[in-house]
Amino acid sequence: MIADNGLQSKKHGAVAAVLRRCAGNVVTALTILARPARLHPRQPWLPAPQQLAIVAAAVIAVFLFGMILIDVAAINAVGNLPRFVISAFDWFTDFGKSGWFLWPLGILFLALAALPLTLSRASQLVLAAVMVRVGFLFVAIGAPSLFATIVKRLIGRARPGVSGIVNPALFDPFQWTPAYASLPSGHATTAFAVLAAFGALWPRARTILLIYALLIAASRIVVTAHYPTDVAAGALVGIAGVLMVRRFFALRLLGFSIVADGALQQYPGPSLSRIKSVARELLAK
Repeated sequence: MIADNGLQSKKHGAVAAVLRRCAGNVVTALTILARPARLHPRQPWLPAPQQLAIVAAAVIAVFLFGMILIDVAAINAVGNLPRFVISAFDWFTDFGKSGWFLWPLGILFLALAALPLTLSRASQLVLAAVMVRVGFLFVAIGAPSLFATIVKRLIGRARPGVSGIVNPALFDPFQWTPAYASLPSGHATTAFAVLAAFGALWPRARTILLIYALLIAASRIVVTAHYPTDVAAGALVGIAGVLMVRRFFALRLLGFSIVADGALQQYPGPSLSRIKSVARELLAK
């Protein structure tokens, strides 16, 4: 009985140690993210205010054009699609939810943070590089998705058919209900954030990522959950959000850097052979 109690006490102590190590590493990671920028590039990141105003005016004009000439026609057209096509998109559209990416990335980050600190220096550097990239993906996908979730409820654009008719000009701001949370599309935001974030780390995967993002965007229209302009706005938010997060990381020399001409470049990541070497070292302990 005493031996059993001692064994349980050791197990509890080991679990507590892992939790403390995980919490400590997470706090360290947040501290690193919160630190001031280490790079101060001379080139301005954003255009001059006049140029920004022109771009904003162009975006608004395109949105109004789409709202008047495209939105209603698109929603009416999808009603003529074969039932099996609509059913296929209805099944696929759920893969645009941010949880499909944020949960695995968050769990992976916590698992990496809980690993023992007794590894060799080389293995610790490999793990740090992997954690930076996992953290980048989590923030780059999560930040624009959260932004879209909040903003679309503030804007209050009605989803197709809410009023009994297709009325893309129906707005009721600050409703904070799903029926009036159409602009921008959260699924499209997530899908294009996934495209931009994973594509920033693995450029060769951009083609398949683009196909995924376009299918998710199309699915939101086919299932009449959004207008085309909602989807376009979501794509813009997703890509812009990733670009801002990537620059935030680059200014702190986390996975990316900024070269002399102001362009961003990715630091070389750990190879698969190095990751396997770390795994073997962990299994040997």
